[in-house]
Amino acid sequence: MSRSKSEVPHGTLDLLILKTLKSMGSLHGYRLARRIEQVSGDALRLNQGSIYPALIRLEQQGWIGTEWGVSETGRKVKFYSLTPAGRKQLRIEIANWESTSALVARFLEG
Repeated sequence: MSRSKSEVPHGTLDLLILKTLKSMGSLHGYRLARRIEQVSGDALRLNQGSIYPALIRLEQQGWIGTEWGVSETGRKVKFYSLTPAGRKQLRIEIANWESTSALVARFLEG
């Protein structure tokens, strides 16, 4: 990765969202995006054009649930949380990531 902020590598955003919700509990979209950036050491950049379509897709798949609430600033926002199906999918996503990482590592060693 370069020193400047990068876009999330294709195919990893679902994993990052699911893992963050498992670790942090219910979060609204803006806070979720900032937390992912923070954990990345600010190496990743998430914008509304990437985070919200992913959240909608994950909700449609039943992996996250939503509930309206009030943010720290007093605004009405949608909070996202992991569902039981999302916990199962997170395990699958982690296994897929580990398998893919191992495959790439074999090529890098050679």
